[in-house]
Amino acid sequence: QVQLVESGGGLVQAGGSLRLSCAASGLPFSNYRMAWFRQAPGQEREFVSRISSSGTITGYADPVKGRFTISRDNNKNTLYLRMNTLKPEDTALYYCAATPKDQRNYNFREGPYDYWGQGTQVTVSS
Repeated sequence: QVQLVESGGGLVQAGGSLRLSCAASGLPFSNYRMAWFRQAPGQEREFVSRISSSGTITGYADPVKGRFTISRDNNKNTLYLRMNTLKPEDTALYYCAATPKDQRNYNFREGPYDYWGQGTQVTVSS
């Protein structure tokens, strides 16, 4: 039984910070690429950030570059997203996704991703 469980969302004022966590179980976490996505009401799912299975390679969508930091702790089977200088436009449901590191025909923005969490809500007030 594979589970990805996000936590750490909440209500924060613009300029504030949050750290999201994604706890993984039931899969060899260190063998999976991980990513964060978000979806605002009425919007399509949007890529936010990605990290390689070892944590040595990271990437960010332009709107969050310089403000968000993705990381992982493979010993704790946990993915993180530190969000600083939050803006109202960051308001969305944030969820994590996982795909095997040896998956072929893979694009980190489009996937395929084998597993998804249920999401954690981030709301940024102006």
